[in-house]
Amino acid sequence: MSQNQVTNKESIINLIELYLSKWKLVLVCMLIAIAIAFIKIRYSTFMYQANATIKLKEDENSRSLSEISALQSGGLGGSTLPSVIDEIEVIKSRSIITQVVKDLNLNTTFYLTGKVKKEEIYLNPPVNIDFFMSDSIVENINKSLYIKIISAQKYEFSNVNTNDLFEFNDGETKTYNFGEKVKSSIGEFVITPNIGAYGSSPGSFIEIKLRPVHSVVEAYLLQIKINTTEKSNVIKLSIDQAIKEKARLILNKVIEKYNEDVIKDKEKIVQVTSDFITNRLNVVSNELEQVDFTAQNLQQDNRLTALGSQSNIFLESEREIGSRINQTSNQLQMAEFMSEEIKNSGSDFLPADIGITDNNVAQITNKYNELVARRNQVLKNSSDKNPTVVNLNNQIDALKGNLNQSIENIISTNQITLNNLNRENSRIRGQIYTAPTKERQFRDIKRQQDIKESLYLYLLQKREETAITLGMSSANAKVIDLAYTNDDPIAPKKSTIYLASLILGLLIPVSLIYVKDILDNKVHTKEDVQRLIKAPFIGDIPKGEGKLKVVKKVDYSPKAEAFRIIRTNIDFMLQRNDNPCKVIFVTSTTAQEGKSHTTTNLASSFSYSEKKVLLIETDIRVPRVNDYLNITANKGLTDFISDKSLSIKDVTVNVPDNPFLNVIPSGTIPPNPAELLMSDRVKFLFDNVKKDYDYIVVDTAAVGLVTDTLLISDHADIFIYVVSANNIDKRQLHIAQTVYEEKRLPNMVTLLNGSVKKKGYGYGYGNNPNRKKKWFEKLFKR
Repeated sequence: MSQNQVTNKESIINLIELYLSKWKLVLVCMLIAIAIAFIKIRYSTFMYQANATIKLKEDENSRSLSEISALQSGGLGGSTLPSVIDEIEVIKSRSIITQVVKDLNLNTTFYLTGKVKKEEIYLNPPVNIDFFMSDSIVENINKSLYIKIISAQKYEFSNVNTNDLFEFNDGETKTYNFGEKVKSSIGEFVITPNIGAYGSSPGSFIEIKLRPVHSVVEAYLLQIKINTTEKSNVIKLSIDQAIKEKARLILNKVIEKYNEDVIKDKEKIVQVTSDFITNRLNVVSNELEQVDFTAQNLQQDNRLTALGSQSNIFLESEREIGSRINQTSNQLQMAEFMSEEIKNSGSDFLPADIGITDNNVAQITNKYNELVARRNQVLKNSSDKNPTVVNLNNQIDALKGNLNQSIENIISTNQITLNNLNRENSRIRGQIYTAPTKERQFRDIKRQQDIKESLYLYLLQKREETAITLGMSSANAKVIDLAYTNDDPIAPKKSTIYLASLILGLLIPVSLIYVKDILDNKVHTKEDVQRLIKAPFIGDIPKGEGKLKVVKKVDYSPKAEAFRIIRTNIDFMLQRNDNPCKVIFVTSTTAQEGKSHTTTNLASSFSYSEKKVLLIETDIRVPRVNDYLNITANKGLTDFISDKSLSIKDVTVNVPDNPFLNVIPSGTIPPNPAELLMSDRVKFLFDNVKKDYDYIVVDTAAVGLVTDTLLISDHADIFIYVVSANNIDKRQLHIAQTVYEEKRLPNMVTLLNGSVKKKGYGYGYGNNPNRKKKWFEKLFKR
């Protein structure tokens, strides 16, 4: 395994250990997140989804036109039938939704309010409100009214929700009797109770929310979802509501209103056809009456009776031609009627199925009426300049032109056919040359009479068919599934919210720990020290758990064990040093890194091995040794250097209860510490005390702040550079690396002070006889 892989593995392990060390914070955050999720679910309004499915009916003419369009486009085009897309827009039109809102009274909402949330009541509200003004005014009110039921006869009325947890405006409250007329800024109304309904008990707070119909319509236009599949006439409707029954009623009412609208459009077409046939019946009736009157006069003037006996003179072919002349004349006149209607209709509906035998005309007429109905539907909610209306008008004009051309072709064709039949009839009649002239005249009139009578009877038949159709128009949408709702709410989803809360409860503390770790420039571990300072690492001192500053001779604490290990490591590193006295200097980068603490405890640890130890405090700017050892001294190092009459013994202090440890304290704080340490008396001191002691431990000033330590560094056998864990900035350790590389501190080693013991690791081995036993250990020992 390469060094990079080892480093990466250690980094991952350290990161995991970092997170595990903060498990209490993570657990608390997760518990808080779950509690928030519980409150969210507890006070949220549950939403239910209602679904309905319908299928659009398609007549044969529309299907034929769709197939023709598909063939003309080469089979290319949209995946959804255009008529389905158009009908979806009709279903979601403002006119349909407006009718739904008015029929179901959706602009008036009743809420049973509490301190935190409010609950909507729809089917059987606790009270009813009736206004003494027109619906057009009520439908534009935007106001909330608040009442508190006092008893079955009285209630309090206010414009402000006095039961709201965060409402600080008391508002004006008045007491009324149920059924009493109330005069307010929005008009006069009366409130009556629904005895026994949910929320009608005394003490209930009720909000009556009145909203403009157009605002409610806009809201439901967004809430109602309509979907369809490719190449299908099936449409699925859905809506999300807090009340299941309300959601079902809305969808069912939308389907109902859509079918009613389609039936009205179909009845308009049938009515136009009926009016057209009635008008033509009147015209044909007058013409037939004139022909009958002419025949009557001819018979009376020429005494033509008993004509039936002469019928055998007509050939069978003449009868057949006469029948064909009648049919052709009917088609010709109906085509002329239709042409005249097209010219006078503008862009309104055209009569459909009036007896013209050309299927193309029937299909184009039906498609024309469908486009007119669709345009009129769009115009209910738009203007003539709407791009959809313009596009539909263009299609209507194009179909109208095609229809007019087809009618003209039919007229021309039937006229040619009629002329040919008349010529053939004249030829046959010429063969009957023996017939009297008067009879031929009567036959001409009789033929006209038959034609008019045939047309009249045909129009009567069509009028009856239209009258039957007028009351039999079918709905355009077949209901496959009435609106239904599931028992399980679609929101809020408990599992999703709890899962999200757990993820957030875990992610937030982990992110904070990670960000804090990234922004953290402090030194924490042995690895940090070894990565920043290439000097040998001699050991680390754990952060003390008790109040004792100095280790004792019989001490089982991790700190005491750590100093024993460091003592052993120092002896190992100085084993090649032949000097009988070992001089150990202790320094750091800045103050407050535990330098004096390390010096005092290290000196005490050496003395507990019954070695003569001298502790010299050369940090004469900020002395701390006296406080650690609880000693009092009037003279010290500075006094010895400045006063040559003082001997080493005069400034040496014996530590109580430790015959192997002596101290030379810092003494009086001088105004010129650096110059004082450059005195020859310092060299004299070290040369003499080496003769009497096994170890000399020197507490020096911080090398990152002053030059005092560098002035006396040549007296040291080993330099212990103390780095404070969780205190010093990593960027400050370049000072230590610099003095190590430049060898300005002899035999420099590093020491980490105040390290945090990781779970499962630490100092100490064996049993501590002074350790307080736990309760279960005492119990089992008994």
